[in-house]
Amino acid sequence: MSAYDAISDLTVTVESVARRRYSAATTSGFERTTTEFRLAGEGVTGRGEDVGYDAADHDALAATDPIDLEGEWTIAELSAVLDERDLFAGGGPERESARAYRRWAVESAALDLGLRQAGVSLGERLGIEPDPVRFVVSTRLGDPPTTDRVEELLALDADLEFKLDPTPDWPSEAFVRLRETDAVRVLDLKGWYEGTDVDVPADPELYRDVLAAFPTAVVEDAAFTPETTPLLEPQADRLAFDYPIDGVESLRALPVEPGWCNVKPSRFGTLESLFETIAYCEREGITMYGGGQFELASGRTAIQTLAALYYPDAPNDVAPGAFNDPDASPPYPTSPIAPADAAVGFEF
Repeated sequence: MSAYDAISDLTVTVESVARRRYSAATTSGFERTTTEFRLAGEGVTGRGEDVGYDAADHDALAATDPIDLEGEWTIAELSAVLDERDLFAGGGPERESARAYRRWAVESAALDLGLRQAGVSLGERLGIEPDPVRFVVSTRLGDPPTTDRVEELLALDADLEFKLDPTPDWPSEAFVRLRETDAVRVLDLKGWYEGTDVDVPADPELYRDVLAAFPTAVVEDAAFTPETTPLLEPQADRLAFDYPIDGVESLRALPVEPGWCNVKPSRFGTLESLFETIAYCEREGITMYGGGQFELASGRTAIQTLAALYYPDAPNDVAPGAFNDPDASPPYPTSPIAPADAAVGFEF
C-alpha cells in the first residue's frame, strides 16, 4: 500500500472552517504574512498554513467568507471537491504558484483534522516511526555580503550547518572563510526563479566558484544555459532542485537526473502529488531533504514531521522558527530536533 493509499480513505468530519492570519519580521529583512486554515469537528481542530508570499493574496482572502467544507469526507473525496472550488474567490492570486500553496493549506488541515479525530499521528497511520531531524540554518550574507551571521551562530554552536544563497557579489574572502568553517551543506543558486526579489542570474563564474569552493555540498536550483551546462552536467549527483518541482512529471522533465530533491510540500498542492513524488524519489534513488518557506505556524511543524518520517538525516531546511526571528536571542535549538512522543495529527 502506498502512503497516499494509507491516508486517502481516512475519514474527516468538518463542522466549521476558520482562518487566522500571521505576520512577523524575518532575519532576511522582509515581513512574512501567512494564513492558517483551521478545520474543526468532533471537538478537535486541524491546521494547515497557506505560505503564499504576497500579502495582497492574504488581504483578499481575509475579505471573503470561509470556504464551505462542512460534512463527512474521506481525504480523497475532500480533495476531489477542492478540484471544483475556487480558493481565490476574493481575487488573485498575484502569482500562479500561490494556488498550490492554498490548496496545500486546506488539504494538510484536513489531514491533520482526520488524524486527530482518529487519535493517531501521521507516522502511526503510515506505519513509520519518526526519527530526530537534522536541520540546517538558511541565511543570506547581507548587503554587502559578509560571513558575520554565520560566524556568530557558529560561535554559539560549533555543530550548526548551513544552507546559503550565493550571489555574484560574494567577495572571494567569503568563499574562503565559509569553506574553512566546513559547515556549509547546501548552496541555493536560485537560478530557476523568475520575477521575484531573489532571482539570481546564471553566472558561469559564480557557478564555477561555488562548485570549486564547496566540492561536497549540495547545489540547488542551478540554471542550465549554454555557458553553465558544461559545468553542471558532471556534477549531477550533487545537484538538487526545488523551485521547479511540483510533482513527478516536473522531476522527469529536468535537464539532468538529479541526485537530490528539495521537498517543499506546499509546492505540490495536493497530498496525492506530495506522496507520489516522495515514492518516486525513493524508487529512483533521489535523496530528499525538507525545505522551508518562513512558515509562521502549523506549516513548520508539518515540514518537520515529513522530514522525521522520510529524510531525517538529510540537510533539512526546516530549522526552528527562532533562526528566522530577528528578535530571538540565544540559546537557540540544537540539531537534531526530536519529535514529541505524544504527537497526534500532523504535529511534530
